[in-house]
Amino acid sequence: MGIRPARTIRDADKVPWTRHSKVKKKNFIKAIPHQDIHTFVMGKRQKDYNVQVDLVAEQEYYHRDNALEAARKSSNGYLEKKIPEKYFFRVRPFPHHIIRENKMVAGAGADRIQQGMRNSFGRPVDKAAKVKKGQAVITVYSYKENVPLIKEALRRASRKLSGTFKIVVREGDNFAF
Repeated sequence: MGIRPARTIRDADKVPWTRHSKVKKKNFIKAIPHQDIHTFVMGKRQKDYNVQVDLVAEQEYYHRDNALEAARKSSNGYLEKKIPEKYFFRVRPFPHHIIRENKMVAGAGADRIQQGMRNSFGRPVDKAAKVKKGQAVITVYSYKENVPLIKEALRRASRKLSGTFKIVVREGDNFAF
């Protein structure tokens, strides 16, 4: 069985149970799932970049780590092909919320095997990042002449994530990487 659809976890009002302790009795989560996104910073840092382009969330969502990884790969691959070594790319949210799932058995005799929803805390299956309204998900620093290419790359990244986004362009001289 594959990954459940994003609509099952994207409600931002759910309580994030992320506590993992070395002392077994204090754990909410017994085992932490592996993380799909490992690289958050790509490109080349240069001090003379004069444009910052952000992919900003218009709603509050949870985004799975594999969705963030897909968005990172698609947009970074496009930028690497079009403007190599002329940009600095950063994925902003860090996925640390653990998604739990109460797996249900279907078929003949399933009612004698499982408990249904009684005491259903669920098992950890994946990680997600909580993105708030107005928060930048991806930030790209570059030069002013590269803005159309960066907008296209961020548009491609937004197709990999659930929710609605807007692209914000800021010009200036001093950006904190």
